Amino acid sequence: MLAYVFVWAVGLVAGCVSGIIGTGSSLMLLPVLVYCYGPKQAVPIMAVAAILANLARVAAWWRQVDWKAVAAYAIPGAPAAALGARTLLSLPAGVIDSMLGLFFLAMLALRRWRGGVGRRLRLGELAVAGALIGFLTGLVLSTGPLSVPVFSAYGLSGGAFLATEAASALALYLSKVTAFRQLGALPASTLLQGLLVGSSLMAGTFAGKSLVVRMSPAVFSVLIDGLMLCSGLSLLWAAWR
Repeated sequence: MLAYVFVWAVGLVAGCVSGIIGTGSSLMLLPVLVYCYGPKQAVPIMAVAAILANLARVAAWWRQVDWKAVAAYAIPGAPAAALGARTLLSLPAGVIDSMLGLFFLAMLALRRWRGGVGRRLRLGELAVAGALIGFLTGLVLSTGPLSVPVFSAYGLSGGAFLATEAASALALYLSKVTAFRQLGALPASTLLQGLLVGSSLMAGTFAGKSLVVRMSPAVFSVLIDGLMLCSGLSLLWAAWR
């Protein structure tokens, strides 16, 4: 019972953080889930919880969803996520961490450059990103930070960014969880644990909405840049240590 309370409390904080910057809940929850349930259960539990977390963000910012961007990203991304979930990971974990870390840092530089020249991603480029990130989402625990620079480069910010990214991620995680179910990796007990964790993320998401409403676009942009910088450096450190 203490483990459930602890996981729910961490999930509440993680949900609040992800409700403000759009991602980060998996990075905070993974060590806790691995400690409480073991590494084999952590991934499907987090996948189920991510569905509820993204549902909460969509519900909180429903009126600001950019459905064209969602369709462009999710239509190629959802089947790619299912393919990724069925693909054996052939590359060493350190190589993947290095690639993702360098991607974060490159996208941080690209965001700064695009901000200066006024160039934004188009829907076709968003679709390509959806397919690539969707496949990676099926392979690894979470690629939420990868979608942050993509939707930001598309020109979204604040509630519109949170809602559109969440609606797109929801399609990817539904596809991933369906694949887990078909592969026999999602028994009833794991599903129940995922729903428990997801409920705490949902509560935290709504708690963070009031902070986003009062946040200026400049502050939101700084938070996104900080997230990408920390994510990139932490992944490179994990790969090279």
